[in-house]
Amino acid sequence: MLPALGFYKPDWIIVVDNNSSDETREVASAAGAFVVHEAQRGYGRACWRGFQTACKLGAEILVFMDGDGSDDPADLHLMLTPLVSGSADLVMGSRVGSRSERGAVPPQARLGNWLVSRYLSLFYGISLHDIGSFRAIRTSILQHLCMEEMTSGWPVEMLTKTARLGYQIAEIDIHYRHRSHGRSKVTGTFTGSLKAAYHMIRTTFRYTRFRRTYV
Repeated sequence: MLPALGFYKPDWIIVVDNNSSDETREVASAAGAFVVHEAQRGYGRACWRGFQTACKLGAEILVFMDGDGSDDPADLHLMLTPLVSGSADLVMGSRVGSRSERGAVPPQARLGNWLVSRYLSLFYGISLHDIGSFRAIRTSILQHLCMEEMTSGWPVEMLTKTARLGYQIAEIDIHYRHRSHGRSKVTGTFTGSLKAAYHMIRTTFRYTRFRRTYV
């Protein structure tokens, strides 16, 4: 990291190949990324594999983002500044602010994310408008959360447990764009959108219904 220069340089770029059928592994490796394979499908499963790899490498801060060109790496300084300054423990990138491209988030995804984020905002008294893919959190805190959800509900579980344990959450408007590569298995199809919405809503009620403590 180089905060004195006004930006942050990641020590490692980890790409999780979750049984892709294209040339993701080859392209990422050629670009210098640390590529790991996850045999089991599932968004949370891929995040978990990336998290395990980052821990082995000794990472102190983790940044999750999609690799389809929709999340802008130039926003890294916006996401990391609250963590480095100590004003937040988890930073969520919002795709529905003024910095995002119009129409980049499909209507069905926008509605589902609004419902879940609105519910969590009311339940925990936090300011939240979206549950996107661009997130930053300290490794030690994510370890404390004891993550279990290996589906599209992973971000919801992370957010819910962080709020429940009293950690500070910040939301930052990011420059979200239309994806430039591939087709989304989630928002690209009606069935995929319904499945993702189901997992997000199910995870929301699962972790807000029962008052459990994570140690």
